[in-house]
Amino acid sequence: MAIPITGCLEQLAGKTCLIRVDFNCPLADGRVADGTRIERVLPGLKQLAKAGAGLVLISHLGRPKGEVIPEFSLAPVCDYLSEALGYVVPLVPLDNTGQGPAAGQIVMLENLRFWPEEEANDEQFAKKLAGLADVYVNDAFSCAHRAHASTYAVAQQLPSFSGPVMAAELDALSAALEKPQRPVAAVVGGAKVSTKLAVLENLIEKVDILFLGGGMANTFLVAKGEDMGASLMERDLTGTAADILLKAKQSGCRIMLPQDGLAATAFSADVAYREIPNKDILATEMMLDIGPKAIDSYQQALKEVRTVLWNGPMGAFEVSPFDTATVTLAQMVAEATEAGRILSVAGGGDTVAALNHAGVAEKFSYVSLAGGAFLEYIEGKTLPGVAVLSA
Repeated sequence: MAIPITGCLEQLAGKTCLIRVDFNCPLADGRVADGTRIERVLPGLKQLAKAGAGLVLISHLGRPKGEVIPEFSLAPVCDYLSEALGYVVPLVPLDNTGQGPAAGQIVMLENLRFWPEEEANDEQFAKKLAGLADVYVNDAFSCAHRAHASTYAVAQQLPSFSGPVMAAELDALSAALEKPQRPVAAVVGGAKVSTKLAVLENLIEKVDILFLGGGMANTFLVAKGEDMGASLMERDLTGTAADILLKAKQSGCRIMLPQDGLAATAFSADVAYREIPNKDILATEMMLDIGPKAIDSYQQALKEVRTVLWNGPMGAFEVSPFDTATVTLAQMVAEATEAGRILSVAGGGDTVAALNHAGVAEKFSYVSLAGGAFLEYIEGKTLPGVAVLSA
């Protein structure tokens, strides 16, 4: 496992730490519109600075594709950091870093992706980054699935550690997938089976119960011979879905599918809808959420669970009432978490938005802000940015 930097704080005084963060934040009118990713790592940055280290932060923003494009500058992020820390965090180009930060101070390099060498995992570029510091810290789990210069090659040049957020993420995922309290369940939703095929195939070997919702559930229902009308589904993957159902049975994983849902002829606000069993759906209707009977059966099964991994919404949660299942089940998991009955770990795709919509993101045991990295981890893949820290 990667060694957490928090176990080495007493050795950092007078050292310079090169810290890979993920400050790829949405911007609006030249300002950070959502600073969640910054706020998540701030406590750790303050902890390292308090230990007497100088910090050089490195991040990407957007997709400038190796060109210097002003709209992708990290200047707004520096403004946000400066306001949060109470002193100016300078933004410096890679070739003009001066003497580096003083002990306890923070500077930030300009957008890594202004250099094509970053995404090419270029060794010389990594050496240039490594020359800025004594120690490398990766606190960007959300970027760990990419072997880039700032996540992989540079870690081979310096003593390398996981940051506090990276360590917490790995601990949470390990607790959910590698050493879970059983029974363990996965709640998986979203539009398509194709985007989560590897996730599902790995999870049926790891969990005791798999709750399916969203458009992907329709594909599995069609694989079982049900007619789902005009619902979102992937007919070309019904054979694959049938194979997963068979493999789940063989491995002792119980897959739960909705027996009813909320059907409408369009996905829009104030549309007329029906609560119906799957068999009653019309050719012109689509299922936009799992129904009350399905919610009840899912709730009953969840009462026995001790670990929950959550990825994706149960329905079209952006529009009421098609958010009912997502909100109801998420609130149940949150309440059980607060009561100490469940360890709950969530992340990937629309998950954070869905849990925020349900008002429970802060009540889960751990909510990852990572998208692709979270999904690849629960697919069972080795993430290069994690593996290199353990080498």
